[in-house]
Amino acid sequence: MKITKYPQSCLLVETKNKKILIDPGTLKFEEKFLEAWKQADFVLITHKHGDHIHESVLKEIELPIYGTQEVQNEYKTISFQIIKENDVLNFKELNIEVVHACHGYNPNLKGGKAVLENVGYMIDDGTSRLYLTSDTICFENNYKADIVALPITAHGLTMSSYEAALFAKDLEATLVLPIHMDNPTYPTDLEYMKKNFEKFNINYKVLDIEESVEV
Repeated sequence: MKITKYPQSCLLVETKNKKILIDPGTLKFEEKFLEAWKQADFVLITHKHGDHIHESVLKEIELPIYGTQEVQNEYKTISFQIIKENDVLNFKELNIEVVHACHGYNPNLKGGKAVLENVGYMIDDGTSRLYLTSDTICFENNYKADIVALPITAHGLTMSSYEAALFAKDLEATLVLPIHMDNPTYPTDLEYMKKNFEKFNINYKVLDIEESVEV
């Protein structure tokens, strides 16, 4: 499994002869990304916020797109294949489970910006199990994953590195990929993250934009 990071929470996952584009958003978007993105087989969207979905780009690349009904309601110019929590997408040797996510709230989300329907994705290729949590705060679960892409920004919307370390440990993840850290308005304290991950013996790798890791 090869995982390439793009801005904020966007990942391109390559495994079992499939390329999966996840949450291609507007934040720090560059036209040069399109060459790789157009090679994807399909797109997974976790929720409706613009840093996770770039409407004009998705219209241009014309790929099958999976998203919730709330996302479809927000972006009427795009046709989504509607998914919901507990669905399973089967692609021969590849299974993708649609799992629970709990987007946090603060008053900046007044006026219809609050996320009411949010999902994560568990991508299982039979060898590795990758968990894309979406923007989520901690919640009780019995999930297990080898690799987890965790949003570490806090501000009431996602986890801080402390909760993220506990969450990853509970998953029994062998690798954490910190994401959702590219917005300069909401900077992540990297030293605090390092301290927490080392305290709980969490193996992690911060990927630069367009950097890949193979697992």
